Amino acid sequence: MDMEKIMEQARIMQQQLMDAQDNMAGIEVSATAGGGMVNVSATADMKLTSISIDPAVVDPDDVDMLEDLVLTAVNAALAKANEAANSQVAGITGGLNMPGLF
Repeated sequence: MDMEKIMEQARIMQQQLMDAQDNMAGIEVSATAGGGMVNVSATADMKLTSISIDPAVVDPDDVDMLEDLVLTAVNAALAKANEAANSQVAGITGGLNMPGLF
């Protein structure tokens, strides 16, 4: 394979990765904790878009529980967002693990 063809393929892949990154802002995932008492949504570009907390779970005497529920829901949403991002990139890279892309 000649070097010019390799460079062209690299340019095409780079453009596809840039397009995928742009598309990630439009991929939204959600996660819940506490049986749906805390809901978190995020995009595949790792940005939280919303957090909703059922007022019934707000107990001034048990702030630790609410903090744990929020943390659990945020981590679950970000894990789903990461999966969505990896799915986008896998189609371009042929499934090669390329750390640091997203």
